[in-house]
Amino acid sequence: MRKIISFVNPARAMAAAVAGTLLLAPAAAQSPSMAMLGTLQTGQWDIRYREGSAATRLCVRTGREFIQLKHGGAGACSRFVVEDAPGMVTVQYTCRGNGYGRTSIRRETPALVQIESQGIADGQPFALTAEARRTGACR
Repeated sequence: MRKIISFVNPARAMAAAVAGTLLLAPAAAQSPSMAMLGTLQTGQWDIRYREGSAATRLCVRTGREFIQLKHGGAGACSRFVVEDAPGMVTVQYTCRGNGYGRTSIRRETPALVQIESQGIADGQPFALTAEARRTGACR
């Protein structure tokens, strides 16, 4: 009778286990929805900066417009959701060649939010705190 001896390569066994885990990961690692931003009223919002900068107006359609106040319509920015809670969203974003930022938006009511953001825009550091309040329909 002949005995068959097989040796298991530990590196291959580990690689197989990791590969199996990665195949299941996409179902579990879905990106956060930032649902709180969708609960904000759409329309014209006034943003008042606590640092004394001039107030600005913003037409809000999704609530995501508050994330990149210093990077405006920089569409080529990637985002990573740090916190996605019922009353607060924190997002870290990178705009290739134009800087980055981290913004926290806290909802007080569907028409009032508090915003804190900091990062680098146009090669310069920025830090801002602001209150945004809905004032009516977009113009």
